[in-house]
Amino acid sequence: MNRRVYLAAVGSAATAGLAGCSTVMGTFTDDDGEPCSGDECDIGMSRNEFLPAEYEATVGETVVWKNTSGALHTVTARESSLPEGADYFASGGYDDEETAIDAWHTYQGGKIDVRETYEHTFEVPGEYTYICEPHVNGGMIGTVVVTD
Repeated sequence: MNRRVYLAAVGSAATAGLAGCSTVMGTFTDDDGEPCSGDECDIGMSRNEFLPAEYEATVGETVVWKNTSGALHTVTARESSLPEGADYFASGGYDDEETAIDAWHTYQGGKIDVRETYEHTFEVPGEYTYICEPHVNGGMIGTVVVTD
């Protein structure tokens, strides 16, 4: 067999076989192309970002995050950003940032699997910064701004 014909055939087969991989492992979206819609969730997650990165809520509102990517994620509040009197929040139900981060690095504690959700009700107005611990170095940081 001609080497060029063989290499072309193998290359074409490999390309066709991988054609959908970036879509499958990227963001899962609904019919309008958005990662979250309706009552399903408020904040989605791509491979390295929260969608949207900033979300506005009102006091008493429950915000729902949904893992809309093919990677594991966390929602981990930055304690230093919490308004006075606000409850700490993290997927996995941890009481503080250090415990939440240690849990992730020890046994993937607090992980939000693909298509799973995490929710938190905000009772104090202010600006809350949170991260995805496994992807924080890639810039996966979000903010919830809670108003009266």
